[in-house]
Amino acid sequence: MNRTIIDLHVLQTVPPSNLNRDDTGSPKTAVYGGVRRARVSSQAWKRATRESFQNLLDPQELGTRTKRVAEFVAKRIVEMDPGIERPQAWELAAQTVQAATGAKVEAIERKVKAAKKAGEPAPAPESGYLMFLSARQRDGLAALAVEGRDDIKAFLKDKENKARAKSIANTGHSVDIALFGRMVADGADINVDAATQVAHAISVHEVDSESDYYTAVDDENPEEETGAGMIGTVDFNSATLYRYAAVDVDRLAENLGQGIKEGATGTEPVRRAVEAFVSGFATSMPSGKVNTFGNHTLPDAVVVTLRDARPVSFVGAFEKPVDSDTGEGFVEGACQALAAYAAEVERVYGSADAPTWAVRVGERTAPLADLGAQEVSSLKDLVAEVGAAVSQRLGRGA
Repeated sequence: MNRTIIDLHVLQTVPPSNLNRDDTGSPKTAVYGGVRRARVSSQAWKRATRESFQNLLDPQELGTRTKRVAEFVAKRIVEMDPGIERPQAWELAAQTVQAATGAKVEAIERKVKAAKKAGEPAPAPESGYLMFLSARQRDGLAALAVEGRDDIKAFLKDKENKARAKSIANTGHSVDIALFGRMVADGADINVDAATQVAHAISVHEVDSESDYYTAVDDENPEEETGAGMIGTVDFNSATLYRYAAVDVDRLAENLGQGIKEGATGTEPVRRAVEAFVSGFATSMPSGKVNTFGNHTLPDAVVVTLRDARPVSFVGAFEKPVDSDTGEGFVEGACQALAAYAAEVERVYGSADAPTWAVRVGERTAPLADLGAQEVSSLKDLVAEVGAAVSQRLGRGA
């Protein structure tokens, strides 16, 4: 049976920046093709993509990842029944989430002691690790907690009610849970396998990190004191990055089920999720040291391919680092390498007829015209065409 896979290839030039730091504060790097490259971890770009969804999707289509899960659900409990006091709402939420996920949700001892010492009210219970719940799951668990408010422990000991709690936590997944997955250490039966794979972005060329020595002046210094109020260094590099991600559309459809909105059917929820991911991944940027460097660039080129077998990254195009001895930059050379390598891969493995779309900026990206892609005039058009193609393919398989 044919699958539906989306490959996203992005070339993006970033000026001096420190998008993603290691434990020493330096930009992350990796050795590839025998030389050191700039690197941005997949986790950093997934986070940036997920944050971009705030501007692309309705809040009801999104989830929240937090240890403060009792407060998160309790807020909705109080909205449903204003007669429930906050401490009781916390307990109702904690017990219900615990029944649904198997994870302990309890007050943190050190926070309890600190609050007691300060004469403050006891803090809300927390989970031992980050919990990822959709808005629909939060609402469903809150409604269940309100239903059992008179004796929540006895209510959840009932097998049917406990099963209802688990069912709520395992259905109605948000777009971000469906795309990026969810792991619940104490409840593997409600884990969600991610529909998306994101590669670490690497530079198409060799890089050397540099250090910026800076000083800060004390505004209240008297004139006779001319020294700096603070000195320090910040590491940075600049790079043309190759970024890659893949979406298993079939897994995405399975994770989303019947969709986000009540009564939604067909391919619309999957289309919306695909369009949000393509747009968000292409335009998002990790926020590391952004106030220091203002590195707000957009991609030089975005190429999307719709496959029916398995994902294919073209990172091999850059195993030999792009050279720039001419001083003309890396973008044109990267586009030449990508176009040549991709054409060879498609020829050798017989997938040259896979539908492909491309949007690019400027003459330096002209080599990508040789990819045989359907060139569109804007990212908005590319996103719409990819979404329509996914809907059409899923519709044929329905």
